[in-house]
Amino acid sequence: MYTAHFGLHELPFGITPDTSFFFGSPRSQEALNTLLIAARGGEGFIKITGEVGTGKTLLCRKFMATLGDGFVTAYIPNPYLEPRTLMLALADELEIPLARDVDQHQLLKAINLRLLQLAAQDLRVVLCLDEAQAIPVESLEALRLLTNLETEKRKLLQIVLFGQPELNRKLESESIRQLAQRITFHYHLGPLSRDDLDYYVAHRLRVAGFGGSRLFTRGAIRGLYKASGGVPRLVNIMAHKALMLSYGQGRQQVGGGHVAIAARDTVGVNRTIRTWLAGGAVVASLAAGVAWMVAP
Repeated sequence: MYTAHFGLHELPFGITPDTSFFFGSPRSQEALNTLLIAARGGEGFIKITGEVGTGKTLLCRKFMATLGDGFVTAYIPNPYLEPRTLMLALADELEIPLARDVDQHQLLKAINLRLLQLAAQDLRVVLCLDEAQAIPVESLEALRLLTNLETEKRKLLQIVLFGQPELNRKLESESIRQLAQRITFHYHLGPLSRDDLDYYVAHRLRVAGFGGSRLFTRGAIRGLYKASGGVPRLVNIMAHKALMLSYGQGRQQVGGGHVAIAARDTVGVNRTIRTWLAGGAVVASLAAGVAWMVAP
């Protein structure tokens, strides 16, 4: 791979959420601050929305890692579960021993007892649900009922919903209007701005070990923004491909042409990139390098 060629000790643009690469752009930092303030304030429901690829899962993991002492976190990455199964998943996260044939009453009683035990140790429990737009309405209502568990001082369970904008439409359902009213903090995570994207790329390269001045030319950054619309996941995919192309040509810098080819090969890029690629000039200029890279 290209890591040694560019003086890196790891791949800088993986799509697996890695908190060491978390980039505190104004939007992501504001979202993280919102989460921390709400959690430390004891709010029952918190909601974070964002389009596909804007970094919700990475934000979730950074949030849980930042909470620190005084908190117990539970994480459910796939909440497309009916109410009982969702409760069982929560019990598993809280390490609650259960009989195989536990009934609903015993299950809820065991969860309540565990929450009370943790509260007695002055620990707050935060449940984070990723891809929350997939939660069935009945399961959302079950979660609302769980937040009724409280002492005289505070809620026993705080819930953070991370989801795509479809979550907002689901919460408009009349049947769960009480839950929507309990969401006291919310934030919409948008894409990176043009300037943020430049800093984002430099940040990830620096974390990966790059010690030079500028690996991606300004033209390459413009191309990444035009093609991705500032969506971090698309930026990562195209930047990785562009680095491979530059390495294949033996170059020490990534240019706009490398990004153009990477964009053409990436599903989901901004449609405006089609105009940019229509002439095919940049593609032709790099064809030899690509051929060399893929040759046996």
